[in-house]
Amino acid sequence: MLFPDAIFCAYIMAVGFVFAGMSASLHQLVTGRPLRFECAGYGFAVVFAVLVRVFAGPAILMRNAIKGALLGRPPYWLALSAIIASLWSFFSGIIMLELLVRAGLFA
Repeated sequence: MLFPDAIFCAYIMAVGFVFAGMSASLHQLVTGRPLRFECAGYGFAVVFAVLVRVFAGPAILMRNAIKGALLGRPPYWLALSAIIASLWSFFSGIIMLELLVRAGLFA
């Protein structure tokens, strides 16, 4: 039964991509500028900034990869970035679904 497992893995990956996009979009809505991997600040702000970037990483990575492809970077960079972002969003999706299950939102 490989097919149901593949669908479940794709669902987990989609949850990770959606949460990454929502995190990046919320940051852009609040600050007015797109989220980047660099972060500056002090104290608790740095911890929160790193946490946001950990979950929004696939969205940032794909945005940068698509911009690079439009600027003439070789296509294998886009493919490699897509693979990395997919794995990253898969693991982020596992964490998010586990948090939702533990919170009692899913039975």
